[in-house]
Amino acid sequence: MNHKIGEAAGVVWKALDVGGPMSMAELTRKSKLPAALLQRALGWLAREDRIRLTHDKTKEVIALHR
Repeated sequence: MNHKIGEAAGVVWKALDVGGPMSMAELTRKSKLPAALLQRALGWLAREDRIRLTHDKTKEVIALHR
């Protein structure tokens, strides 16, 4: 399972690197990952301090933290 989460984290990283900051809905569409796997990948990246989460009026925005 860790292998799948690591691969999903790579997919999320690439989507954010190419597309820039985006909402969870946008990231779900761009990554094409199942919701549970996407959340695990975000947790992986957050634990490694690779992403940052901010709020933009009505939605949470996910961006790479470099």
